[in-house]
Order: sequence, then C-alpha cells, then structure tokens
Amino acid sequence: MHKYEVIIYWSDDDDVFVADVPELPGCMAHGDTHESALREANVAISLWLDTAAEFGDPIPEPAGELVLPRDWPSAS
Repeated sequence: MHKYEVIIYWSDDDDVFVADVPELPGCMAHGDTHESALREANVAISLWLDTAAEFGDPIPEPAGELVLPRDWPSAS
C-alpha cells in the first residue's frame, strides 16, 4: 500500500469509479467498485513510480496530511 492520497469519485460519463492520485501527475485508474478502483490505483502508483525511477524523473514525497483552507466549514 502506498502513502499517496487517492481521491475516488463516481463518473456518470464512464459509469465507473475513478481513482485520481493528485500528487503524481497523470496517475489515475478506475474500477466497477470503490474497492477495485483503489486496488487499480495502487497498481498505477507502482507503475508511475517505476517509470519515474527508470527515466530519472523526480518522485514527489507523499504529502501525508490533508490541509483545508482556513475558511473551510468545520465539522463541529
């Protein structure tokens, strides 16, 4: 399991769950279920990292925390 943020959302256009990895440009996957989209995202992350290493491209460190804007509504 990787430590990069994965955002999963439903796509009405494609009729699938889409998993986006915003810290790795262009890294996305999809699946018929939330779980399969996450599973495929982990495969995509591994491939992205392997390709970046192979070509000597920089690999970003995972951000590791969610940062919300100051004006974001609080849950309390």
